[in-house]
Amino acid sequence: MKHLTGTIQSLTVDRIIDTGYVLTFETNEVLLHHQEADQELQPNQEVSVFLYLDKKGKTVATTKLPHVQMDVYGWSIVKQVTPNLGVFVDIGTTKEILVSKDDLPLYEKVWPQTDDKLFVTLGRDRKGRLLAIPATEQVIFSRIEPAPESLLNASISGTVYRTNREGSAIITPEHYRGFIHYTERKKEPRLGEYIQGRVIDVKDDGTLNVSLRPLKRESIQEDADQILEHLKANDGVIPFDDKSDPEDIRATFHISKAAFKRAIGRLMKEGKVEQHNGYTHLCN
Repeated sequence: MKHLTGTIQSLTVDRIIDTGYVLTFETNEVLLHHQEADQELQPNQEVSVFLYLDKKGKTVATTKLPHVQMDVYGWSIVKQVTPNLGVFVDIGTTKEILVSKDDLPLYEKVWPQTDDKLFVTLGRDRKGRLLAIPATEQVIFSRIEPAPESLLNASISGTVYRTNREGSAIITPEHYRGFIHYTERKKEPRLGEYIQGRVIDVKDDGTLNVSLRPLKRESIQEDADQILEHLKANDGVIPFDDKSDPEDIRATFHISKAAFKRAIGRLMKEGKVEQHNGYTHLCN
């Protein structure tokens, strides 16, 4: 019966025992515990149940049917995060299912947190235990809708379904797909996080490029404040100026060199900083 775990099946009640109902499927027997039944059942009655493995590795049943099954995808809420193991999600049944660390980002700091959402289906490990498997890019692309050109410069929200050093991808409630290049985010969002950004390009294929950074005129002050805080935390001097390496600037401040120069320019104009020999100094 392990090959049927993760699926919904119609089984027949064979008999009633102290702990629940014994259901039959062909020559197999499955226990439906009393607490897993949403109604009283009678012998020979057919009932739809979801099959999974209990802690002892036995196939058992529940009448609480999930919205996610084998080859059926759905959004599932993260209920528990277990370091070095993965996260457990609610698929709409009594058993929470593990998303293995092997299917999560390498760095745990961008793992989903409680109440984040993942778009998953079910799979099995080598022992037949159920796993929740996040949707692949191919699966997402088969479900998205082309976005209208009118979304250019508009605010947009969505759930992160993929994130890495190159960038993050989101899917919106309208089923639009957006991509956030790493240069358009100050920090990498979590997998499963619901975020808001603005559309900076509507591509020919109907997908979107999205930025999590504020508009340029708004970001200058934000970047300037960040540089001031960094100066104050480093005794009023940092080894950066207009000629610093762009990657060093991005690694430290998570902004582009152009954004750094704009922010420094404002601070120098306001008399708050000055530059000497490759260093920026906080003015007294």
